[in-house]
Amino acid sequence: MSLPAHESDLLRQMVRQVLQEIVPQTMATSAAGAGEAVTIANEADLQSFARRIAAAPQSERDAIIAGSTTFSLAAPVPPAASLAATPSGAEVRVEKGAVTERHVREAASAGAVLVLGRKAVLTPLARDRARAAGVEITKEK
Repeated sequence: MSLPAHESDLLRQMVRQVLQEIVPQTMATSAAGAGEAVTIANEADLQSFARRIAAAPQSERDAIIAGSTTFSLAAPVPPAASLAATPSGAEVRVEKGAVTERHVREAASAGAVLVLGRKAVLTPLARDRARAAGVEITKEK
């Protein structure tokens, strides 16, 4: 679904304002290892992030504004680590690379089991997100 040009421009302006407020705080805290890594590799990622923030409960938005919830820019996921859902939609596979919170969120929204290939590595934050979201994770042997 694409937005009309004026709504898209307004959304971009709002995200820029939020990022201008958040990024300086994030840079200070990300050095200490705090915060959620966010991948924004294209406009779709940016719009998804903005919608997620806009749809968050007021308490989470307040925490972002106060600086107690922070974000850092993560490196884009290389194509080899991209997700591939099975035809039944029952599982999401990551063959290799780092499995991040973004992967877990995508599996949770699809109601799928997250299956890690032999060369995939689960990050600690992704493990925590999976527990919180109730996403089952299996590792191939």
